[in-house]
Amino acid sequence: MKKIGYLDCSTGIAGDMCLGALVDSGVPLKYLIEKLQKLGIKVEYRLWKEQVYRQGQLATKVHVDLLKDNQSTEHHHSHNYSVRHLPEIELMIKQANLSSQATQWSLEIFRQLAIAEGAVHGVTPEKVHFHEVGATDAIVDIVGTCLGLDWLGIEALYCSPMPTGGGIVWTAHGCLPVPVPAVIKLWEFRQVPIYSNDINRELVTPTGAAIAATLVKKFGFFPPMKLQKVGLGAGSQELVIPNILKLWIGESLSGDTITSSDNRSEKIAVLETQIDDLNPQIISYLFEKLFLVGAVDVFTQAIGMKKSRPGILLTVICPLDKMVDCEKIIFQETTTLGIRSLIQDRSILNREIQEIHTDYGMVRVKIASQEINGQKTIINVQPEYEDCAVLARKIDQPLRTVQQMVLNIWHKK
Repeated sequence: MKKIGYLDCSTGIAGDMCLGALVDSGVPLKYLIEKLQKLGIKVEYRLWKEQVYRQGQLATKVHVDLLKDNQSTEHHHSHNYSVRHLPEIELMIKQANLSSQATQWSLEIFRQLAIAEGAVHGVTPEKVHFHEVGATDAIVDIVGTCLGLDWLGIEALYCSPMPTGGGIVWTAHGCLPVPVPAVIKLWEFRQVPIYSNDINRELVTPTGAAIAATLVKKFGFFPPMKLQKVGLGAGSQELVIPNILKLWIGESLSGDTITSSDNRSEKIAVLETQIDDLNPQIISYLFEKLFLVGAVDVFTQAIGMKKSRPGILLTVICPLDKMVDCEKIIFQETTTLGIRSLIQDRSILNREIQEIHTDYGMVRVKIASQEINGQKTIINVQPEYEDCAVLARKIDQPLRTVQQMVLNIWHKK
């Protein structure tokens, strides 16, 4: 069975986090050090690791410490390590005599990074001044990641959607908003699914984005796998949740189980609040307003609250970009003083609407399908309620009779 990996980027991805996850998964640090020496830049950095805690969770932190000229005992010419061009980096990688897979991956990642930077600055990839992304630590991060994935025998790499982060960051180009332009461009190239987790820090670096955008086969949910190992790579920042990149490694089950290759997945927001002092007549109006601004679903549940008062639990499901609008309406139209929010994964079947013509009129039918093992499979067929209700009243027949009649016609097509 094929060996696959899945990058869980709940707090983003950076080159050093990739190295940490790989070393934590079993890649020997000594192996990386020996192979990276072939690049000819060993006097520029020191590679080492340590075990660190991130919000109480133990993970591996890999450091790439840059060395100044006077810190090295070897004679070498003074060189500006912070600025390199793509042709120089490509030649360095090609002459390193690494494995063919690690070489190919490394070249592809730097090429994609150069294309993204070039698009941002309006120059050709070969003329890009890489600055940070061409610096020593970025070279070590990218080539080291490729060496590690090759050592583990990862044949296909998958990845979760990525958090956008926020705030500002200082770069060689000055003060930039997060996410930085190169990261946005890489996301755009690959149509990477993104979302906000309300952490205003730089979560995805250009190096991390380039690694994922180049090597990942598909972004979304976990692929079916028989789990063998989880590597935890620590980030440098302390965040409100564990700043850890998780690398899930296992054997693919796609060859012996039914899997979907065409399932759409996305991040969805779930808003909740309890209310015990609101006029029930408001609820219907609240539903209407929430649906008008883009809520996917709204529902209530009867609950018992403090002091034994009956109340309702209001739940609103909406796209991430509609969270602010929905929260605004909840605060305006209800008496609640607080709203909880969760970001969850949602898997979506492919949907289409077909028109069925009966002797009494047209009825729309919703078709839900999924691609399973390369074949389109119908999962569910459901006549539209409103259309069936109109016909039921028109011909004075039970609604369920009309629904069954429509289904029978559809199946005979």
